[in-house]
Amino acid sequence: MRPSPPRRPLVALPTDASARAKGRPRNAATDRAILDATRAALADLGWGGLTMGQVAVRAGVAKTTVYRRWPSKNELVVDAVADLFDDLEMADLGSLRADVEAVVHRFAALLSRPETQAALLALFAEGTRDPLLRRRIREAIVDPQKRLVRQGRTNAQARGELPPDQDEAAAREEVDLIFDTIAGAVEHRILVSGQPASESWVRRFTTLLLAPLSGLPPTPEQARPEQARPAQAGPEQAGHKQA
Repeated sequence: MRPSPPRRPLVALPTDASARAKGRPRNAATDRAILDATRAALADLGWGGLTMGQVAVRAGVAKTTVYRRWPSKNELVVDAVADLFDDLEMADLGSLRADVEAVVHRFAALLSRPETQAALLALFAEGTRDPLLRRRIREAIVDPQKRLVRQGRTNAQARGELPPDQDEAAAREEVDLIFDTIAGAVEHRILVSGQPASESWVRRFTTLLLAPLSGLPPTPEQARPEQARPAQAGPEQAGHKQA
């Protein structure tokens, strides 16, 4: 997993932050160790039990090393969770259906990991009590993942599956709605219902998601001709049998 770029802090940095940034470059391996340790501590201890000191011990670094990178626990946990989603990509597999199914499978697989579940549930629960944290979750985790929807639309438009956007504002609203639909359905399936996102579930979900879009190719099930059903006997045939 590639190291994540530093994200905008949740609180204002000290006035000497710019001077500190010009000093010794950050070590990517140290960043990785701290983020990994944060998720592990969150899974073991929960939000209330997690401290910057415990993260430092698990990562094998000084507590000051953690604070130099993340000024608060909120900021550290948000980045640790956001880091999990950095490798999600919308691949161009030749059709919108294939692209959507692939990214849904990857998203579901990520949510099925115990560390992801523990980190997300703890972060979302705390976010309900902290409006500033909730905003930071949206800025660092939710909004960046909408790039997947935008990339999928761009690919489909380039293939002629979708018409080009005529209204930028309307297009942004559609991206938000599509993202909310996919993220909400998959998160509810995995985190709330505790059910797997099976191949058949992903296929049915994608069909429902893309149904309003005309001109898209049908699923294999839809394309398969229906088996001939035996004709029901008419009144004359029934009378003949009784005779």
